[in-house]
Amino acid sequence: MTTDSASQKIIFFIAEDWFACSHWLPLLSSTKLNGFEVVLITNVTSHLSELERHGIRVVPLNIVRQSLNPLSALRTIYRLVKIYRTEQPDICHHIAIKPMLLGSIAAALVNVKHRVNWVAGLGWLFISQGWLPSLLKRSVTKVLGFLLKSTAVIVENGDDAAVMQGIGVPLSHITLIRGAGVDARIFSPKQKESESPVVVVLPARMLWDKGVGEFVEAAALLKAEQLDVRFVLVGGTDIGNPASITEAQLQTWQASEHIEWWGRREDMPKVLEAADIVCLPSYREGLPKALLEAAASGKPIVTTDVPGCREVVINEYNGLVVAEKSAEKLAIALRRLITDSALRHRMGQAGRELVLQEFSQEIIVGKVLSVYERLINE
Repeated sequence: MTTDSASQKIIFFIAEDWFACSHWLPLLSSTKLNGFEVVLITNVTSHLSELERHGIRVVPLNIVRQSLNPLSALRTIYRLVKIYRTEQPDICHHIAIKPMLLGSIAAALVNVKHRVNWVAGLGWLFISQGWLPSLLKRSVTKVLGFLLKSTAVIVENGDDAAVMQGIGVPLSHITLIRGAGVDARIFSPKQKESESPVVVVLPARMLWDKGVGEFVEAAALLKAEQLDVRFVLVGGTDIGNPASITEAQLQTWQASEHIEWWGRREDMPKVLEAADIVCLPSYREGLPKALLEAAASGKPIVTTDVPGCREVVINEYNGLVVAEKSAEKLAIALRRLITDSALRHRMGQAGRELVLQEFSQEIIVGKVLSVYERLINE
């Protein structure tokens, strides 16, 4: 950076420590290496030691993501105000909708000089139907529009940029940075031990809006055709999300023998080494890191034509893109890749090249540091 970042303190507010480690640890570490004092506010569960190993100072904050209780939100804002007053950050960086909302209120009350808000997907609230989500969405967008119009806003795809403009954020305040990046050295093409059976992996939190239900239906359709294929769900449940699938449901699917559920895995490079195809039939994303990891690992992808997913997958180039919420169309695309190893190889190579050109960790971190530099120099 061209400015003296050594005297600058940045506070990150990320709701969960596992999310900080799985997606944002390279950014946290790189920010520290570039001379910033880095503080992370997060709900501490089991990743404190990993964060501290990277020199990140953690301030624990218990936040219930699924809570809609306004009193709970006010208590969180009160605690954030106390932390911001104590820490006196030069920049606060809030990641995802709830931290953006609560953190921005607290930062405004304390008058933190520079505020960055990262829209890491618009989440359950913007996908769900019904009167309650619609009411909450109207309320949240109105408040967000007021809070974010005087901050730097990072979005991961063009659709979310349009949403931010629609709620009143000036275009000049919006920066498009496509995802959190991926370490192309860790996630790299490796030779699979056995060519058969073909292994199709869905790597995500076990949420209905990740398209898990459609994946299970597609698996049943293709298993009925006696194809030599395994369908694997990789990811844990997320009780903090209203769209979470119960463990009982996942066990029921596994008992059907159409589906294997491997649970949450910390060794994703190894998981992807065992995969032939990666599938994410999501309803909406910011920009899914799981697909970046798959592409970096040289795996062809089947995904849906929704915000975020279509940022990573170019149809017929590094994967196949289908309509959302259609198990039948998903099965057709999967069948095509399952039965054509040459196509899988060609698309996997194209995905690797795309990551190296546009989505590497170094490229993404450099863009974020440029946002900080611009704010400080102002």
